Amino acid sequence: MKKYVLGIDNGGTIIKAAIYDAEGREICVASRQTALITPKPGYTERNMEELWEQNCACIRQVLNDSGIEPELIAGVGVCGHGKGLYLWGKNGEPAYNGIISTDNRAWQYPEKWNKEGISYALYPRLCQEPMACQPVSLLAWMKDNNRTVYDSIQWVFSVTDYIRFRLSGEAWSEVTNISGSGLMNVRDGIIDEEILRDFGIPEVCRMLPPLKYSSESCGKITREAARQSGLAEGTSVAGGMFDIDACAIAMAVTEPEQLCTITGTWSINEFIAPAPITGTAIARNSLYAIPGWYLIEESSATGVGNLEWLIQNMFENQELPPGENLYDYLNRKAAEIKSEACDVYFLPFLYGSNRHPLAKAGFIGLTNYHTKYHMLRSVYEGAAFSAKYHIDKLLSVRERPEAIRLAGGAANSALWVQIFADVLELPVETVTGVKELGAMGAAMAAAVSAGIFSNYKEAAKAMVQISVPVQPNAADFRIYRKKYDTYSAISSALEEVWDRFTV
Repeated sequence: MKKYVLGIDNGGTIIKAAIYDAEGREICVASRQTALITPKPGYTERNMEELWEQNCACIRQVLNDSGIEPELIAGVGVCGHGKGLYLWGKNGEPAYNGIISTDNRAWQYPEKWNKEGISYALYPRLCQEPMACQPVSLLAWMKDNNRTVYDSIQWVFSVTDYIRFRLSGEAWSEVTNISGSGLMNVRDGIIDEEILRDFGIPEVCRMLPPLKYSSESCGKITREAARQSGLAEGTSVAGGMFDIDACAIAMAVTEPEQLCTITGTWSINEFIAPAPITGTAIARNSLYAIPGWYLIEESSATGVGNLEWLIQNMFENQELPPGENLYDYLNRKAAEIKSEACDVYFLPFLYGSNRHPLAKAGFIGLTNYHTKYHMLRSVYEGAAFSAKYHIDKLLSVRERPEAIRLAGGAANSALWVQIFADVLELPVETVTGVKELGAMGAAMAAAVSAGIFSNYKEAAKAMVQISVPVQPNAADFRIYRKKYDTYSAISSALEEVWDRFTV
């Protein structure tokens, strides 16, 4: 009897559940949204109980809409945004709201650790520089600013770990997530109590569940989770992974020659290597979903989320031509403004920056000649420029790839794919036949865990189809090189201004 696997992807606000067969066909997708809670500037949270309920609603819907019996689901995998913080209390309930990866409340802690030399001293073991949105910073902030919550913590989870815990009742720290938290000795692949002590949070050591890899079994669907989600009790639950790993797995990134960029809320740019790359311009190393490999990453919250903000504020009530959806309309209107004619620059820093910890978004160069469509085009270009900033760092320690693989919201726009190819001066590949790459990567973990495939390479060969590359347009190289230089000059010139801001 044919078997299927279920992948669940918990982004910053959107939850998606999708069912796949062993050939990689995306059978059905369902989605739900959680309310964003912003109690103060720089704070981004969501209710953890609502998050669980919406995950269950997604699973029930995808099972119902697909018509697939729950007993035919061979396994379940979960992925989600990295960083952030999801705390489970000693009273058997969430200890606080879930904190999303765009949160910046703890920005002073990495600054403090840098000034005191702590980050530098720990870097050989951490293999990454602390960030404000990482659990290490948020826990230090919680200890100093909300001691009642800090003292009530039983488990420190990523969003992946939290949802899997609610499904299986078992507490585990999945390695791709915990290795990006600032709480782990990434070099040696262990929890290192000395690191936690140096960051001033030694108590956290007892709050961290044991480690598991992404395709390892982490229990089975409990009776209560089956009742709420509609899944069959006893269904296998895999470790799952950080969503950037899930997208890379779903793009068949299994060899070090490959390089990918994932442009969703975050701009994630990465490749894999057999050892961490330290002592260079590269800021982040973590453990990859494939045991024995490290993920070399450059990232910031400077991606497609900026377009969603623009839509909400300028295009939400846009009148559309008959038969055209909003995104097709925006792609068409942005394409009507040619690259050489768009002299507006957008700094895509609404949710974070790769230039300065307090940088803010902005449109530069606006005059009364410009329209909202010039601003729209500049948002497309700004996301590509931000990715180039990261990718140039990656290319400083490795050879240029033959092509780059693109995923995330930008991959759904032919215009955006072409802009990336032109800005990066590289052919761009995408995955065909599948839209929810995060969910697919999580489902591939479930397929390996359930024994459908022996490893990720085998799963990728069977389930992933790569597109014909979109070639860069040589005529635009000169234009985009000049525009990127201007974008960089604007960003650099504003650094002293950002110092005047607070969160």
